[in-house]
Amino acid sequence: MKFKDYRIDSKIKSQLEYMGFNRPTDIQYRCIQHILDGEDVMAVAPTGTGKTAAFVIPIINHIIKNKRRGDGIRSLILVPTRELAKQISEVVDLIGIKTGVSCLGLYGGVSQDDQIKVLEKKLDVLVATPGRMFDLISQGYIKLEHIEFFVIDEADLMLDLGFNKDIQDVLRFLPRKRQTLFFTATVNKKIKALAYDVVRNAIRIHVSPKNPVSKNVQHAVTFVEMDDKRFFLENLLKEFDQGKFIVFVRTKVRVERVVAAMNRVDVVTEALHGGIEQEDRFLVLERFRKGLNNILVTTDLACRGIDVPDMDYVINYDIPDNPENYVHRCGRTGRGNNKGHAISFCSENELDLLNDIENYTGNEIDRYDIHPEEYKDIIEESDFNERDWKKLLDENSDSDSWQE
Repeated sequence: MKFKDYRIDSKIKSQLEYMGFNRPTDIQYRCIQHILDGEDVMAVAPTGTGKTAAFVIPIINHIIKNKRRGDGIRSLILVPTRELAKQISEVVDLIGIKTGVSCLGLYGGVSQDDQIKVLEKKLDVLVATPGRMFDLISQGYIKLEHIEFFVIDEADLMLDLGFNKDIQDVLRFLPRKRQTLFFTATVNKKIKALAYDVVRNAIRIHVSPKNPVSKNVQHAVTFVEMDDKRFFLENLLKEFDQGKFIVFVRTKVRVERVVAAMNRVDVVTEALHGGIEQEDRFLVLERFRKGLNNILVTTDLACRGIDVPDMDYVINYDIPDNPENYVHRCGRTGRGNNKGHAISFCSENELDLLNDIENYTGNEIDRYDIHPEEYKDIIEESDFNERDWKKLLDENSDSDSWQE
């Protein structure tokens, strides 16, 4: 089935064609018609599957074809992070560019004044993080009694960030008569409990391919000692210096250490983690998206919900604690028809974690075995001089604290 076959407004079809979207992805195919039919949906789908368009397309179509119930906001999309709010509002604006549908991305870290000016008009779609939304509800600028669509996106990350109470609270402001859409990348008992509170008699959709990682991604693992990972990261980043990289590490402390280590050898990297001020995180991401910096070192939680096109490499500097995070990490690359690479550095202490990932995905990751002479050469050819390297080890004591 193609987008032209759906009963959606011709202006949406025209824009999708202009964007190069002819056929829906699996999650879009399984969701769009149910949403067009007015049904509630609970969908479990990995990142990078096109789920944003799965709800944006029918919401825009509904707004075009149906009269307002009142003067308030018509659709509320609740998201966990500022970055995701910005991304989804951009998707709404892009798909709805020919329709006149209005959208506001509402999040903290920016002045309320401009946001309030937009809210005082007849707004169609509000994409909001809980904090700023409740601030403006309490001030009387946001009224939700005429909401027609309520969407929760990245529900699992919402719970991880402690927004369960916020979701329960927002339900009190919503009309009983509404269409509710619930999207999550993973599912467990807590997610199910939340979903049952939010949706009733929903169509349940689970997109979980036998291989949960994209076929467009080439996976490889190489075995290196924990203290030697810096040498191999330096070697890789310098060899493929035209590529775009996300480097995943285990903790905020590790992020700062890896960034400091790379900067010492003239490999320009930037850090992204929860300990960085929101405005600074936003600027880091903007520079990364624009190609002003092509190497981002980050944690799992900080990078959830972030969509950066044309990502060449995901580097698992530390093997993730659970297999689902491996899938989330690798979902940053190989999107659409693009090819990507996921390269993991595995120390002896992480072998069990690697085994868990392979059991979860059902695939053995290709091994890149390094000959002892090559291993030695990579370390000896590093731009770390002996004094700097010993100083860095003394400062960070990395071998003793990799699990902090």
